[in-house]
Amino acid sequence: MPSPIVIRPVARQDFEQWLPLWDGYNAFYGRSGETALPGEITQMTWSRFFDAYEPVHALVAESEGRLFGLVHYLFHRSTTAIAPNCYLQDLFTTQASRGKGIGRALIESVYERARAAGSGRVYWLTHETNHTAMKLYDKVAEHSGFVVYRKLF
Repeated sequence: MPSPIVIRPVARQDFEQWLPLWDGYNAFYGRSGETALPGEITQMTWSRFFDAYEPVHALVAESEGRLFGLVHYLFHRSTTAIAPNCYLQDLFTTQASRGKGIGRALIESVYERARAAGSGRVYWLTHETNHTAMKLYDKVAEHSGFVVYRKLF
């Protein structure tokens, strides 16, 4: 793996390298082939990163001009706090770069940005079968014990 890794905001010229990472993230969660996200969702997601009115942000892990990971996060209001909460929505690194500290660096960068925004909380969800990622998550955060319920329309 090339080094050093730099964590930085995504740039418009990153799309061609961001897209395979995004596709890999979605495939991990079963959104590929016939169940893939429609292209308009990917395009809207991408455009939100560059819209100052959107609370959605993206960081990438880069080394020697190549992207090895991404993290997407957003700020939102809460009924239990004055400061915004930070939701880390998507985190993904290439298979070859796993276990090398990139996921941790991406999470820590979100923490930095959340602190700078005055947020007192960063949280995220993962699937109960994502044991590899949970080994990292258990080191950088605490499991809240909450169970997620949802209804899709």
